[in-house]
Amino acid sequence: MNKTEISLFKEKAMQWAASFEVCCCLDSNHYHDPYSQYDCLIAVGAAQELKENAGEAFAKLKSFYEQHHEWMFGLLSYELKNEIENLNTTHTDQLGFPDLFFFVPEYLIAIQGTSIQILKGNPQVIDLIHQFKLHPVDDIPGLTIESKFDRSSYIETINLLQSHIKRGDIYEINFCQEFFASHAAINPIAIYHTLNKVSPTPFSGFFKLYDQYILSATPERFLCKRGSRLISQPIKGTAKRSKDEAEDEQIKVALKSSIKEQAENVMIVDLVRNDLTKSAVQGTVKVDELFGIYSFPQVHQMISTISCELRSDIHFIDAIKNTFPMGSMTGAPKIRAMELIDQYEKSKRGAFSGSFGCISPDGDFDFNVIIRSILYHAKQQYLSFQVGGAITYAASAEEEYEECLLKASAIMKVLGK
Repeated sequence: MNKTEISLFKEKAMQWAASFEVCCCLDSNHYHDPYSQYDCLIAVGAAQELKENAGEAFAKLKSFYEQHHEWMFGLLSYELKNEIENLNTTHTDQLGFPDLFFFVPEYLIAIQGTSIQILKGNPQVIDLIHQFKLHPVDDIPGLTIESKFDRSSYIETINLLQSHIKRGDIYEINFCQEFFASHAAINPIAIYHTLNKVSPTPFSGFFKLYDQYILSATPERFLCKRGSRLISQPIKGTAKRSKDEAEDEQIKVALKSSIKEQAENVMIVDLVRNDLTKSAVQGTVKVDELFGIYSFPQVHQMISTISCELRSDIHFIDAIKNTFPMGSMTGAPKIRAMELIDQYEKSKRGAFSGSFGCISPDGDFDFNVIIRSILYHAKQQYLSFQVGGAITYAASAEEEYEECLLKASAIMKVLGK
């Protein structure tokens, strides 16, 4: 099969998968990545599933894996922080994602290059998908997008957070705001395909959990395990792309050399190093790449890579717990930053800034960071997406607000705004 045929097959497989009550697609969009096993994985149907709220969720996940030792796909909500630390969130939540959900798929389709492999289920499902008739894509209905913050209230809140930084409570905090639409009747799979075309990213994905959906164009990896090695790749540092090639190159150089962006990035690198140390063989935590610049359709991003060797006495699920929630979406020091996030943000994060991904039968795993993502509850007809950025002493509240709008631009474009 050639690339065009693979692309058509993937679109048909996704529409077929979305007809099941539970499914998950993880798509690299052909970005070269030394740590990914496949270009695309499509997990369809739930042969077994685990649904838990914070309390003993990680312990239940460990038992679930030990019971099945199969491919499993799942969601780790940001709210699992309440299990790991003495935290609580009082904000309302109209999306209602579980804190943790994992399933063993009935079918698992892997795409690598121009080849297709059925890792689980009847191999004849390939013929079924080839024969599948694509449904016509409906026009996006008119949506009224609202925000929990206007410009002035956002800037006022950033100033309050910077007063905490001046007092020494924190060094950096990832502060987010929610955009939402009520009475939203959308076709989730069609919206996801459009989002993936407008903003193809290496850790994008589609997650359906009955009436709840995550449509993600995230560029960020939270954590993966390959053999005994753990790899984390936090993003901190964003710059807008230019259509002019020379100007675009200048923007990349400016981002690479920005003292402000480097300071934000290195704070999170240090936090991730500290988190990995809890699970690492002594002396193996290292920074493989610092301040790498990677380009995506709307933005350039500053990404660093940190890795370590996993201790033999640490279960890989405990290694996930030891680094969760990810440093790039919290701040430093981590616990105080999360307390202030609960205090100053106006929305419960829920699945946003959590993670979804997969665990293989041999205990390798790969999980993204749920940013640049639309969250949708079909029954409640509630659509939400959140954006944010790193607030430091040197941050400009006005520039941070503009960066939020930049990060939201791909989703706004997809929603016709």
